[in-house]
Amino acid sequence: MWAWYAPCWSCQELPSSASCCQTNVSASLCWSRQLWWAQCVCVGQSVCVTALRVCMLRGWRGNRILCVTDSSDIHTHYAQHIHNDSPSHTPSLLVSHTNDGEAEPEEDAVQSAVRIKLSRVISYKGTVTEVVSEGAGLYVIDGTVGLCVAYQPALQRGLRAGDSVELHHVHFLYGSCPDFPPSILCTCLRSSIRVTTFSKVGGLPPDVGCPSDGVLPLLLLETNVGVSEYLWTCHLSSQLSHSLAPSVVQQQCVCVLSWKIMEFVWRGGGGALGRRRDIYSEMLDQPHTCPVTQYGVGSAAHQHVSVAALTQALQDHCWASLSLSALLPPDAASLSSSEVNSALAWSCTTLTSDPPMEGGPWQRPLLLVGMLELPSHKSELVLQLRDGTGALACVVTETSNNEEGGQGAAFNTAWIGCLVCVHKFTMVMERFIQSEFPSYQYLDQHTFITHRRCRVYLQFSLDHLYILSPSVAMVSYLQQNRPASYDEVTRREHTEERTRRGEDSSHSVSSLSATATHPACTGSRPCVSMVIRVEEKEGVAWRNVGAQLREQQAGVGLSFSLRASVIGPVISWGRDPRNESLTDKEVDTQQEGQVVLVFSGVAVRWCPLLHPGLCYRLTAVDNEDTRVLFGCPDPGRSASQQHHNSTLLVQPGWRFHTLTCPLLKHTQAPSPAILSVSDVINCRSEVVCFQALVCDRISLVDRTSDSGDRKSDVRLTVCDQTGRSLQVYLNLSHIAYPHGLLPGNTLLLSAFQRRASRSGNVYCSHLPISSVTVITLGQTSSIQPSAPMMHLGEWAASKQQRCSVGQVRGHGVCFLFLQLQWSCSLCGGVFLQSCSSPRCCSTSSVFQSKAKVAFEDGTGEAHVWFSGVLVRHLLGFSDIQWEGLQSALRVRGHLRLYPQGRNLVSDSDDSLVHFLLSLCGDVSCRQVTLTCRKNASQRSEEVKRFTRGDIDFLTRMAPPLQLTCVEVSHPAGLQ
Repeated sequence: MWAWYAPCWSCQELPSSASCCQTNVSASLCWSRQLWWAQCVCVGQSVCVTALRVCMLRGWRGNRILCVTDSSDIHTHYAQHIHNDSPSHTPSLLVSHTNDGEAEPEEDAVQSAVRIKLSRVISYKGTVTEVVSEGAGLYVIDGTVGLCVAYQPALQRGLRAGDSVELHHVHFLYGSCPDFPPSILCTCLRSSIRVTTFSKVGGLPPDVGCPSDGVLPLLLLETNVGVSEYLWTCHLSSQLSHSLAPSVVQQQCVCVLSWKIMEFVWRGGGGALGRRRDIYSEMLDQPHTCPVTQYGVGSAAHQHVSVAALTQALQDHCWASLSLSALLPPDAASLSSSEVNSALAWSCTTLTSDPPMEGGPWQRPLLLVGMLELPSHKSELVLQLRDGTGALACVVTETSNNEEGGQGAAFNTAWIGCLVCVHKFTMVMERFIQSEFPSYQYLDQHTFITHRRCRVYLQFSLDHLYILSPSVAMVSYLQQNRPASYDEVTRREHTEERTRRGEDSSHSVSSLSATATHPACTGSRPCVSMVIRVEEKEGVAWRNVGAQLREQQAGVGLSFSLRASVIGPVISWGRDPRNESLTDKEVDTQQEGQVVLVFSGVAVRWCPLLHPGLCYRLTAVDNEDTRVLFGCPDPGRSASQQHHNSTLLVQPGWRFHTLTCPLLKHTQAPSPAILSVSDVINCRSEVVCFQALVCDRISLVDRTSDSGDRKSDVRLTVCDQTGRSLQVYLNLSHIAYPHGLLPGNTLLLSAFQRRASRSGNVYCSHLPISSVTVITLGQTSSIQPSAPMMHLGEWAASKQQRCSVGQVRGHGVCFLFLQLQWSCSLCGGVFLQSCSSPRCCSTSSVFQSKAKVAFEDGTGEAHVWFSGVLVRHLLGFSDIQWEGLQSALRVRGHLRLYPQGRNLVSDSDDSLVHFLLSLCGDVSCRQVTLTCRKNASQRSEEVKRFTRGDIDFLTRMAPPLQLTCVEVSHPAGLQ
């Protein structure tokens, strides 16, 4: 029984009397003069209403209704008995909340992962124990039952803690929102609330912040939103009011932001929700239908976390999930101390936001809300996401504007300053461990870890962001590229609908949403600008930048430079043009020249967004002197020629704006020559620029460093689509530690030195001008490229490096060498009861095995080295047999088989030696497929003598190919 924005009041299924006639009416309407009647009647009470008239309600497709007139009157406590043959539809009153009421309502249907259930209509009596949000209409009754009254008009007196209430025709829902109590009572337009006992506690002062200002119920009136979505939005509003920066909360309406996020997340990016609510149908239709008649459960509702809470949770999970033994290869038992510590030096763990990873700190999909900013920390040269609690580094990619439309590094500066919702991202936790473990047997003793630290950051694409409040530059970008943006279309639809209804669109909540999410334009600020096209870009490194960086000792700081073409002259503006379309006066082919921009100090933060081949507008704000952009002056040149080969030191206050709109033909730069891994292997260039997929990453620990923190270089194994791979060495002692060097990511490696080993293997090394950029995000797991199938004859005859890793299929000819040894984990000497070396006092040992086999496939012969667990596979031992062999060699310490003539011999003669000799003779009976790596050192051609009868022949023969096996597999059916 509620008034709803129209001067009328309805009473459903109440015994009434009209003009002294006894009847049961469907509904009656009261004009504004009789609205106070609602305080005098309640469900189950007999009343007498006089002077009614029958009329039709416009906009309702139901039956006729009884409407009160000016002369109507109401008489309560009507004592005359009323005959009612029909059964009463008033539900029984529940005196208190019990566990019986927690039975799940009837399930109606199943839609994918969301179960649709029907709510149960009940009556309830209890005491308000907590006011969650008066403006949002959320309370707690009896300490365990939630109450939502948002689907009714706002109460003249809000409920207070201690009020005893009586609820009729209220909907009972169970498990509708994970952020609220499982049992929820939700009122609709047919429900009634009666305060039977008022609280003795005075009301709290009204809260001026969201959601207590009642914006959410107003938004709820405009769209037909279910109770699950509404409760989730209320909880999100409360979280955003605490997590967003105070400046954002003052400028934006947090309730409207939460509503926009709900529309995007719960509708899968479809934008605004459905039609408006039909309030008359909700009150009068039979059977009763309203937004809370059915609700969804079982869906994984997104969970909002602040940046600080996410960072702390990731750091805790990084070490809680650490398993040192899992970081070692399968043959960890044969690794020496240095190999164990090197394998533990770096590791990485990733979690996805949606779906959540099993065993992670969250069981629901995550979303983040914050503002994209340029990096503020000098050592983190990636964009960052900031809210009121902190900032987190982000490796970001973006869909390019070219015809191919592929992924690339983020380049659009319009994203800076945008308030966004990130709903799909990857959380990266990198571990850096300095340890001194004697062997793998001591991994459970963490006292051998001397130092450890972790670094957490995010990886996501800008395609997975939802803009809540665009920056001024983003508004300009959307107008240029998407004239009819989604928000404008939605606002137009709301305006047209309200116009058809004859309502004043100036009071629309959609208008509130529009004004609350668009930033205010800044005032006029004079500035000068010029348009440049980036041609080359150096990597960021620690350099001597002179006296520009006073905070750095000895003038050493992060710095980089880029070479750019100047499209036209320097233009003076009365306002900041930002990223507006290119004008004719900014383009002049006669004055096009070259300029070198030097970035140091604060200006280094622009590095993540500046890339070769793109055009930018460089702006010096609050400056009217065009000479500031001329670079170093040259007395022999005029002002129009100062740009040619000049050097310009970028100042901290200067801004770069990406020009993404279509430019004139002469402003479009040709795409830089980017090679593939195969091109790098085959080319002759000394410095190359190529893109490749990261397959593996290994930290190379430098133990000779004089500083306390040992510097570690990185070796990346990269490949292309053909499977050909090479290794890239990064020297991290003079550069900022890059983000995103993870297996699965695709990198753009610029200005790397191409080098070749003595055996012809090609690899790349880092130069002071080299740069690494993440252009595509992938599955961050170890990726092993499928090695191509090779023939030994062709592989051995190739002078150049055609392939460093390949598969060969054939069979072994004979064993050339076999060594089994218990070795000291520190010095590598033979270990009996103790280390055999007098200078070593180690008490830990590891079992090591090594073998050399002659292998042939019909086209050629190769000598293949096996080590560790691969020797066990080669001999065909099971795990138990391999452990027995190790025990048998514990007293002896080592065993060595070597060729003598056509046979293998050993220094000792016992049953174990004869057993191994018999196994080595069976190697030619099995055909296997080996994945091998070509060794760096290869033997040269040999002169061999052949005797046929009485004649000797001398001929040059190619030596066997020297390979190292990395994997053994038996083809199906050939084992």
